[in-house]
Amino acid sequence: MTMMKEEQILEKRLLELSRLAYNRDIITYSDFLNLNELNILHSIPKNTLCAGYVLFGGYDLAERQMAAFLPDALSLRGELDIRSFFSREICVLRISPLYEKFAEELSHRDYLGAMLNLGIDRSKTGDILIDGKNAFVFVNFKMKDFLIDELTRIRHTTVMTAEVEFQDFRYEPRYETINGTVASVRLDSLLALAFASSRSRLLGLIEGAKVFVNGKLVTSNGYQVKEQDIISVRGMGKFKFCGTGNITRKNRICVSILKYI
Repeated sequence: MTMMKEEQILEKRLLELSRLAYNRDIITYSDFLNLNELNILHSIPKNTLCAGYVLFGGYDLAERQMAAFLPDALSLRGELDIRSFFSREICVLRISPLYEKFAEELSHRDYLGAMLNLGIDRSKTGDILIDGKNAFVFVNFKMKDFLIDELTRIRHTTVMTAEVEFQDFRYEPRYETINGTVASVRLDSLLALAFASSRSRLLGLIEGAKVFVNGKLVTSNGYQVKEQDIISVRGMGKFKFCGTGNITRKNRICVSILKYI
């Protein structure tokens, strides 16, 4: 019941942002939205939104993203420079050990926990990307100075936090290629290949509303996945379906996926 109320509040807020963009002829922004919240946005009937929107989380394939609602003048343009819309809303921070020699191996949970312990609301932070001893975190621009000043320690490691130029930041995700065969290009079949897990567990994930295709919640294990679809599973990761190949003698379909690591 509480979850339903939270969803209704978010939907109301998103509709309000779209009305503001239309009535005042300005760009309005949401907080960072997680997969469930993005699905709520995708599920709002288009005819109830007063303005179109674009999504961005600081880099391509970001899981947590902000929505920018655009006034008509911008919506009617051709190709849009999405990054430019968010350059004053999203900030990229690099978190580095002050003394690399003594730095611990820090996890996503460690970085997130340190920020939440400072009183930062999760909706003000986007994805956290770990690169060796460093991490890059996307945050609401208003949080920048506070985090630079206050985020100085993660677990037992002393760190320094600095801003990275947003327009210049590029991130190439690492991935592994997985080739295999499936009986059909169904969601459950591809999940089994990507995560080498049992069908019963995967069915529980799908029915438990933890699987998203291109940001939209999918609860049918028989959903037919299309080439270039991005499949995200909360708590497990994501992969891209690259496409099909030959048919084997046993009438199985050869497929290829890119699993992000």
